[in-house]
Amino acid sequence: MAGIDLLTPKAIRRLKLGLAAVLVVLLVPAVQVGCVRWVNPPTTSPMVLRWLGGKLSREEQAPNRYEWTAMKGVPDTFLTCVWVAEDNRFFQHWGFDWQEINAAWAEARATGRPSRGASTITQQCARALFLWQGRSWLRKGLEAYYTVWMELLLSKERILELYVNVIETGDGVYGIEAGAQHHYGIHAAELTREQAAMLAAILPKPKEWDPNHPSERMLRKQAIIVQRSEHAHLPLERNQ
Repeated sequence: MAGIDLLTPKAIRRLKLGLAAVLVVLLVPAVQVGCVRWVNPPTTSPMVLRWLGGKLSREEQAPNRYEWTAMKGVPDTFLTCVWVAEDNRFFQHWGFDWQEINAAWAEARATGRPSRGASTITQQCARALFLWQGRSWLRKGLEAYYTVWMELLLSKERILELYVNVIETGDGVYGIEAGAQHHYGIHAAELTREQAAMLAAILPKPKEWDPNHPSERMLRKQAIIVQRSEHAHLPLERNQ
């Protein structure tokens, strides 16, 4: 009886408001993902956070560089290099590569080191569009939730198009077109296979790795990507 007495009209109203707020929070990612299905994003959360960080710190920093390139303007060589380097099962999984995740966990248990990244292209795209960099359970949880909606609402081709346009390819440099201009002084469509492979190679650490001054590790990674991309066929409709 005491529990029933607590459900006063005021308490019921608060409960309804709380449930409505939770529902809104759950639906926001779906709405955001639905928007980018049709609209090319004018900016992303990491871009806004970088700009805001510069304003708050009052430190001089180069402005964000971001130029959208439609899928037809992105060379197959770069798309293939990214695919084989970052997520070679991208066209088979539904946002999470459990085979790669299990392999990363097994490696971490065997070595005692923290688990290496096993993020798919969809997960990386969700992070680069809607979230922020850094390690936290909150971000990983949100990343997974956005990933589910992206796989439900977007085609693989659209996810890949978004990905190559919003990934960071340098400090404050976003997307393949801005990356090609920033590092090589050319348009994305003019990239050679070796240049495309090097830009794919720096994606894990775009602020630290300079494609024009590659380390031995970067050169080895570039060579592997070139070799794999030469024998890979990108399964997109435009290549059928």
